Amino acid sequence: MNNKIFGSALIIAGTAIGAGMLAMPLTSAGIGFSATLLLLVGLWALLAYTGLLFMEVYQTAARKDLGVASLAEQYFGMTGRVLATLSLLILLYALLSAYITGGGSLLSGIMPTIHDGETTKKIGIFLFTLILGSFVVIGIKGVDGLTRLLFAGKIVAFILVLIFMLPKASLENLGAIPLNNLLVVSAVPIFFTSFGFHVIMASINTYLDGDIRKIRLAIYIGTAIPLVAYLLWQLATHGVLSQNEFVLILKQDPTLNGLVTAASQITGSSLLGEMVRIFSALALITSFLGVALGLFECVGDLLKRFKRSASRGRLTALTFIPPLIFAMFYPDGFLIALGYAGLLFAFYGILLPVGLAWRARRQHPDLPYRVIGGKAMLIIAFIAGIIIMMIPFFNQLGLLPNVYS
Repeated sequence: MNNKIFGSALIIAGTAIGAGMLAMPLTSAGIGFSATLLLLVGLWALLAYTGLLFMEVYQTAARKDLGVASLAEQYFGMTGRVLATLSLLILLYALLSAYITGGGSLLSGIMPTIHDGETTKKIGIFLFTLILGSFVVIGIKGVDGLTRLLFAGKIVAFILVLIFMLPKASLENLGAIPLNNLLVVSAVPIFFTSFGFHVIMASINTYLDGDIRKIRLAIYIGTAIPLVAYLLWQLATHGVLSQNEFVLILKQDPTLNGLVTAASQITGSSLLGEMVRIFSALALITSFLGVALGLFECVGDLLKRFKRSASRGRLTALTFIPPLIFAMFYPDGFLIALGYAGLLFAFYGILLPVGLAWRARRQHPDLPYRVIGGKAMLIIAFIAGIIIMMIPFFNQLGLLPNVYS
């Protein structure tokens, strides 16, 4: 396989597989493994499809290095650019701030105390951003190289976790049905963001020189990796823990630590907890790299639009300083913003590519490549995106149950 295709696939997978994957079983506690399997496969198909739509539209781009916001302006004017840019910037800055906060906390945990705990944490946040941000500044080749190394470690840690847990799996536990069928609907926006690689489509398109065959392969492989990983992780956790045990965890400690503690006690292995923590750290770093790369490209595209200098120094400052400041001084503000990440991503990852493809097909009826499904599939995807955006509001109104209640 072409080396760049493999690297691009790992970047896509690394961006999608974040530390949130480990909390997935808690999200699906009330719906059981079978419903979770169907939900994951369905969302994977939907988001792989919309990722391919971006690739289809890029065939019509004036330049191969155009950002998604420039494509939105090409087809929807300034309104399209503003909506695409705002949704992407808010989403990426919120995610990057959260990853910087989490990564800094992990790093400060292994550092000697400097003055006091708060100062040590801020230094950890700064060093985490400085060290890993430098790979993003180098460009996608730097991210590609580091992602391959981290992915190898992530696979080893994940395999060890599965070795400890899968032998303890029970078919009775896996056969649990949803406690409430509406919980399946409530879980959609949370699982939905687990396949969120679309923020780096501009970078992937540039890296693979707009070659349709290569990009398709990268998307197929890059999205299949997280799907398989998610299914194996859910198989292991749902097989080991009964639905009653899951509900008990949610009442006592509805966090990753609660899940790790319970799994460690049932398997009788303290090493399991350490492997999960290592995997969590590596997953967080690869997600940081993918999100930071997407933000770097988005800011560069915005500067080019307004004919401003897109020097590496300016791009670096605009990419990392805002989330760094928020991570150090206002972490709670961005955690609130993260609550709406699914809504923002539904617009960027579904509605935008569907709208772009609809316009592109009308203006360019002889495109060399079209994603399968025709108009019917575009309409189905658009309706799915609207529904996903409305689910959090239905939760707030009490029309749908909360997955954590």
